[in-house]
Amino acid sequence: MNRMRYIYNAETCKYEPVIVSPKDAAKKLFQFLAITFTLGVGGLIYFNSTFAPVDETIQTQINQGLKAEWQVLYKQLDRASDQLHALEHNDDQNYRVILDLEPLDQSQREAGVGGREKASESIMYPLVRQAYEQAEKLKNRLEIEAQSLQQLQEELNKKEKMWASRPAIQPVSNKDLTRLHTLFGLRMHPLLGYVRPHNGLDFTAPQGAPIYATGDGSVSIAQYSESLGNMVFVDHGFGLQTRYGHMTKSIVHAGERVKRGQVIGYVGNTGTSVGPHLHYEVLYQGTYVNPINFFQRDLNNREYEKLIEIGSQSVTSLD
Repeated sequence: MNRMRYIYNAETCKYEPVIVSPKDAAKKLFQFLAITFTLGVGGLIYFNSTFAPVDETIQTQINQGLKAEWQVLYKQLDRASDQLHALEHNDDQNYRVILDLEPLDQSQREAGVGGREKASESIMYPLVRQAYEQAEKLKNRLEIEAQSLQQLQEELNKKEKMWASRPAIQPVSNKDLTRLHTLFGLRMHPLLGYVRPHNGLDFTAPQGAPIYATGDGSVSIAQYSESLGNMVFVDHGFGLQTRYGHMTKSIVHAGERVKRGQVIGYVGNTGTSVGPHLHYEVLYQGTYVNPINFFQRDLNNREYEKLIEIGSQSVTSLD
């Protein structure tokens, strides 16, 4: 039941009921709704302008977290790039120099990057695109460097084999050596009595002193000859060959692999010889070369000078 409203009428001196017409009621209702709507819209505008929506706030926080992670990723990529650059520098300026290889050109190290950069154009987010391109360049450089290191390894294996094969030590130890005859080239043969080439060096040592292979190789000949007596020829590969003559005996056979420093026989006086010694020759590409040029690799300066001094005391050959 609605409460009745009354108003005092001064003319009649009575309280009379207030009768509201439908028109007035509708007008007041409209005014109320208008004020309520205005206040609601104003409050909504104020709230939206002051406070972000919850889902937008959450998304903003996620985006900030992703940006922080991207920054960490960029730093890691930069660090990896710096480390790879240091490896590339060592590759070009150290490893390749030691192995007598030309450094890689910068265009070789960046080969194939262009096509991958084009692939990144379909990525719409700049941060993601930048990281993708940086990672692809890094991946490409790593692939090139891996190929370069493989080449270096193969070249190192080849060089190690070549260095091990190179005649680089004396065939007779200094402790057994009594005289070194350094005559190389034409000389008067002590037995035949005429001038003929002397293509090696003569190491005078006691009968039975050990003779060493001067480099890794394969025995090509191990037999007796009228001139060199018991002799051994070693093929070292890479165009190098050494020959050992006048042995009292050899202890290797044709086809056998020998290592540098391995005993292959003993000093003797067989063949055309005037005393116990080793006749030693070195050939490169089929041409005789002076063996004394190879000894300094095995001797320090004092030992090498002593060897030359011992050699200078001899003016004749023994074979």
